[in-house]
Amino acid sequence: MKKKLFLIAAILLTMASCTKQSRVRNFGGTETIQVKPGYRVMMATWKDSNLFYMIEPMPENYEPTEKYLVESSSYGIWESEIIFIESR
Repeated sequence: MKKKLFLIAAILLTMASCTKQSRVRNFGGTETIQVKPGYRVMMATWKDSNLFYMIEPMPENYEPTEKYLVESSSYGIWESEIIFIESR
Protein backbone atom coordinates (compact mmCIF):
# COMPACT_ATOMS: atom_id res chain seq x y z
CA MET A 1 0.00 0.00 0.00
CA LYS A 2 2.82 2.40 0.90
CA LYS A 3 4.56 1.65 -2.39
CA LYS A 4 1.42 2.56 -4.35
CA LEU A 5 1.00 5.82 -2.44
CA PHE A 6 4.67 6.66 -2.98
CA LEU A 7 4.38 5.95 -6.70
CA ILE A 8 1.26 8.12 -7.02
CA ALA A 9 2.93 10.94 -5.06
CA ALA A 10 6.05 10.72 -7.25
CA ILE A 11 3.97 10.88 -10.43
CA LEU A 12 1.96 13.86 -9.16
CA LEU A 13 5.12 15.67 -8.07
CA THR A 14 6.72 15.07 -11.47
CA MET A 15 3.63 16.31 -13.28
CA ALA A 16 3.34 19.40 -11.07
CA SER A 17 6.99 20.40 -11.47
CA CYS A 18 6.92 20.44 -15.28
CA THR A 19 5.70 23.22 -17.52
CA LYS A 20 2.59 22.46 -19.58
CA GLN A 21 4.73 22.21 -22.71
CA SER A 22 6.99 19.63 -21.05
CA ARG A 23 4.01 17.61 -19.83
CA VAL A 24 2.47 17.56 -23.32
CA ARG A 25 5.77 16.53 -24.88
CA ASN A 26 6.65 13.85 -22.32
CA PHE A 27 3.26 12.49 -21.30
CA GLY A 28 0.98 13.33 -24.25
CA GLY A 29 -1.99 15.63 -24.40
CA THR A 30 -2.91 18.87 -26.12
CA GLU A 31 -1.66 22.44 -25.81
CA THR A 32 -3.05 25.52 -27.57
CA ILE A 33 -0.79 28.41 -28.56
CA GLN A 34 -2.14 31.81 -29.59
CA VAL A 35 0.18 33.04 -32.34
CA LYS A 36 1.10 36.73 -32.27
CA PRO A 37 -1.68 38.64 -34.12
CA GLY A 38 -0.83 39.37 -37.75
CA TYR A 39 1.59 36.44 -38.02
CA ARG A 40 1.21 32.94 -39.42
CA VAL A 41 2.99 29.71 -38.51
CA MET A 42 5.34 28.38 -41.16
CA MET A 43 6.72 25.30 -39.39
CA ALA A 44 7.16 23.80 -35.93
CA THR A 45 9.44 21.22 -34.33
CA TRP A 46 10.62 19.90 -30.96
CA LYS A 47 14.27 20.19 -29.89
CA ASP A 48 14.85 18.25 -26.70
CA SER A 49 11.87 19.38 -24.61
CA ASN A 50 11.51 22.82 -26.25
CA LEU A 51 9.00 23.71 -28.95
CA PHE A 52 10.25 25.96 -31.75
CA TYR A 53 7.95 27.43 -34.36
CA MET A 54 8.72 29.80 -37.22
CA ILE A 55 6.30 32.65 -37.91
CA GLU A 56 6.13 35.34 -40.56
CA PRO A 57 3.86 38.34 -41.19
CA MET A 58 0.58 37.42 -42.86
CA PRO A 59 0.06 38.55 -46.46
CA GLU A 60 -2.96 40.82 -47.01
CA ASN A 61 -5.08 38.09 -48.67
CA TYR A 62 -4.23 35.35 -46.11
CA GLU A 63 -7.08 33.91 -44.02
CA PRO A 64 -5.94 33.01 -40.46
CA THR A 65 -6.36 29.29 -39.68
CA GLU A 66 -5.64 26.74 -37.00
CA LYS A 67 -2.56 24.59 -37.57
CA TYR A 68 -1.68 21.37 -35.80
CA LEU A 69 1.62 19.76 -34.84
CA VAL A 70 0.77 16.13 -34.11
CA GLU A 71 2.95 13.36 -32.73
CA SER A 72 2.32 9.83 -33.93
CA SER A 73 3.88 7.40 -31.45
CA SER A 74 4.69 3.76 -32.17
CA TYR A 75 1.94 2.33 -29.99
CA GLY A 76 -0.52 5.22 -30.05
CA ILE A 77 0.09 5.96 -26.37
CA TRP A 78 0.94 9.41 -24.99
CA GLU A 79 0.56 11.19 -28.29
CA SER A 80 1.03 14.96 -28.26
CA GLU A 81 -0.79 17.67 -30.18
CA ILE A 82 -0.04 21.39 -30.37
CA ILE A 83 -2.73 23.66 -31.82
CA PHE A 84 -1.60 27.01 -33.23
CA ILE A 85 -4.36 29.60 -33.50
CA GLU A 86 -3.64 32.48 -35.88
CA SER A 87 -5.46 35.83 -35.86
CA ARG A 88 -5.27 39.23 -37.52
